[in-house]
Amino acid sequence: MPRFLPGVLLALALSPVAAFAQSFAITPANPVLAGDPLTLRLVGLPANAEVRIVAERAVAQPWMPGAKPVLYRSEATFATGADGTLDLASAKPKSGSYKNADIRGLFWSMNPTRDDAGERKTGDVHLTAHAQGMPVATAKVEFINRLPAVKVEKVEKFPGSVFATLPGEQKRPALIVLGGSEGGSTVAREFAPMLASRGFAVLGLPYYSPLPFTGGKAELPELPASFADIPVERLQEAFEWLKARPDVDATRIALHGTSKGAEFALIAGSEFGWIKAIAALVPTDVVWEGWGPGVEPGKRASYALRGKPLPFVPYVDFMQEFAGFQTGTAVHVRRPQDKGRAAHPAAAVKARIPVEKFKGPLMVIGGQDDQVWASGMMAHNIAEKRAEHGLETVSLIYSDAGHGLTGNGWTPTTQMNAGPMKMGGTPEGNARAQGDAFPKTIAFLKRALHVD
Repeated sequence: MPRFLPGVLLALALSPVAAFAQSFAITPANPVLAGDPLTLRLVGLPANAEVRIVAERAVAQPWMPGAKPVLYRSEATFATGADGTLDLASAKPKSGSYKNADIRGLFWSMNPTRDDAGERKTGDVHLTAHAQGMPVATAKVEFINRLPAVKVEKVEKFPGSVFATLPGEQKRPALIVLGGSEGGSTVAREFAPMLASRGFAVLGLPYYSPLPFTGGKAELPELPASFADIPVERLQEAFEWLKARPDVDATRIALHGTSKGAEFALIAGSEFGWIKAIAALVPTDVVWEGWGPGVEPGKRASYALRGKPLPFVPYVDFMQEFAGFQTGTAVHVRRPQDKGRAAHPAAAVKARIPVEKFKGPLMVIGGQDDQVWASGMMAHNIAEKRAEHGLETVSLIYSDAGHGLTGNGWTPTTQMNAGPMKMGGTPEGNARAQGDAFPKTIAFLKRALHVD
């Protein structure tokens, strides 16, 4: 039965809506593992009735330590069907925060508000349905990032690293998770238990920890503060650590890399035979110049192998682009890379990652409107080169998506281009790409590593 807000009981008693039992029908039941399929329907309304649904969610601000969560909100107005039901998977809004029929529409189209988020949990989405201007039904979707049974432990050997797995005596196939140029431990801590919930043993492996833009110390001072000459052999050390664990099947290990982490993964795949599969999200087909404190422009690569920097593509106007953070000008990190590749075609040839040397299955996921780097074009290049050699490659390229493709489509995507740094894509395009790519990535990794 619906839960009514105070002060509307009498009005509803006099309304034709009150003759119906309005409620949300949501499956699966709470809690919902984020990224799993979800059905969302509103039932018990009159035929062809107008209904407005408001969704609210408290969103954390991890980039602002100590800051309170921000309350995000979306809404859309619909017409019910002839049977008085509303299925969010097929209903096109008459008006509201999004335009097309989309089960995730109310979730990704949220925008920040100035209202107090109160004590709401950041994983919960609160839904309220309104008919004839009055609230008639409420519901809550409780998203969780990990299953409660997942065990997470710190890995002392690798600063900031965590190892996550489900309990049990069987040896599980393993994933090594590599984040991007954001550095630090955030990706390791978030992705390891999330992917472990899908049946993998997961090592989240930080490898770089930059100094904060606002000053102060790096999160992980034991790691390089500059993204220059990162040793690819770090993954060999991670493999040896995994191989020594009794709960890991070291014959089934894959890499999951995003952005600069995809660059790392693809380089490693061309060198190390123990890597059985790679999922490269918003990848590059070349090695790029390194940067950071104490790094002279144009002199060092992002990665090094056997103690020697790899050939790289230099940037053009790199620091000028980043000056936008001070001037308020839009920052498109892609521009100095596109300029560098255009100005140095011979360097790009030498810096190409030999992806054909990796014989296992590879997935690449790119956004054609990526404004951090040209991941759509570079994913195409990777897939085409491997096709020349008859190698198994799954290529997912999204025309109206940008760089932010690591989500699952159920979180707000409206702010990806709101700040000075532009990620690219549209809110709808990014959310649809996330919603399509996430389950396909899990399925690819399970298939490649023979997970039931």
